[in-house]
Amino acid sequence: MEIGSDQTPLSIQVVSDGRAGMENQALGLAEAIQRLFSSRITVRRVCWRRAFDKLPSALKAPWMLDPSSDPVEPAAGEAWPDLWIATGRATLPLSARIRARSGGKTFVVQTQDPRWRHDVYDLIVAPAHDGVVGANVLSITGSPHRVTAGRLAEGAAAFADRLAPLPRPRVAALIGGRSRAFDLTEAHAADLADRIARAVEAVGGSLMLTFSRRTPEAAKAAMTARLAHLPGLIWDGEGANPYFAFLNFADHILVTEDSANMAAEAAATGRPVHILPMIPLKPADKFARLHADLRARGATRPFDGSLASWTYEPLAETDRAAREVLARLMTAGTRSR
Repeated sequence: MEIGSDQTPLSIQVVSDGRAGMENQALGLAEAIQRLFSSRITVRRVCWRRAFDKLPSALKAPWMLDPSSDPVEPAAGEAWPDLWIATGRATLPLSARIRARSGGKTFVVQTQDPRWRHDVYDLIVAPAHDGVVGANVLSITGSPHRVTAGRLAEGAAAFADRLAPLPRPRVAALIGGRSRAFDLTEAHAADLADRIARAVEAVGGSLMLTFSRRTPEAAKAAMTARLAHLPGLIWDGEGANPYFAFLNFADHILVTEDSANMAAEAAATGRPVHILPMIPLKPADKFARLHADLRARGATRPFDGSLASWTYEPLAETDRAAREVLARLMTAGTRSR
C-alpha cells in the first residue's frame, strides 16, 4: 500500500553496533526522513557473542547475538517497522532477513557498501567513492550524517559561553588517526600542530581542537602540547562532546584526510574545509576519489599553511538520500497501515 496523505507517522528502526560513527549514519538518514515526513524513530544496538563475531555474515543467525543486544524484531502483537535503516558489518546478517521476516512490510535500507548480497536490500545508500553500482544503489558524496544548521545550533548552546567570545576567525581542527590506509605518528602530529599554530597565529584567531577515537595517545599529546597556548578549547574527551558546537562556531574547518565522515560533515556547513595530510600506509584510491569529489564541489582544498576563505553551496547529500528513500518507499508500496 502507498503512503497516504493523512501523514500517519512512519515507524523507522535504526540499527547499528552502537559506535557513534556507525550509528550517526543510519540515524542521520532517519532524521532527514523525519524532517520530510512525520516519523517515529527507534534506535537498536546490536553485537554478536564473541565466539561468533568473526564468522562470515552468511553463517550468522540471530540466536548468536549477545544478550546485551536490543531486540530487533517486534514483540508479539506489535507491528513491523515501515523502514529499517542499518549500517555496519554487525547488522548485515539481520538486514538480510528482515524483508522476508516481515512478509515484505518493512523497507530495508543499508548504508555503506555491504559487500555481500546486494539483492536483499531495498536500497543501498553508498558513498560514491566506493564505486558501488546497481538498480537498488544510491551513490552519495560521503556518508549520511546528522549535521544540519538546526542540530549545530542545538549542540552549540551548551558551549556558547566558552566559544562565542573566542577571537575570530575561529578554527575547528578535527583530527583522525591510524587506519588501514593512514597513520598519524607523534612526529607527524607535531609537524601538523606547528603548521596549524602558525596559521592561527598569523590571523589572530582561535582554535577548537578535537580528536577521534583512533588518534594515538602520543599524537594527541604532541598536538595538545604545541597548541595549548592558543586561545580556544581542546577537548580532552571528558564531559559533553563539543563536536557540533565546534562546527557551528567555526569560520574554518581543518580535517585530516583519513576521515571520510568528518570531511563530508564539515562540507555540510558551507565553511571552508582545509584537508590535513596524513602518512599513507598503502594506496588509498577511495579517499582520493572522495577528496577529488569534495574539491570539485568547491568544499575543500589541501591545507597550504594559510587560512584563505572561500564559499560554496553546502552539501546536502543526506537530504537527497532521504527524498530517494521516501520516493522508493512510495513506489514499492510496502508500508503497512
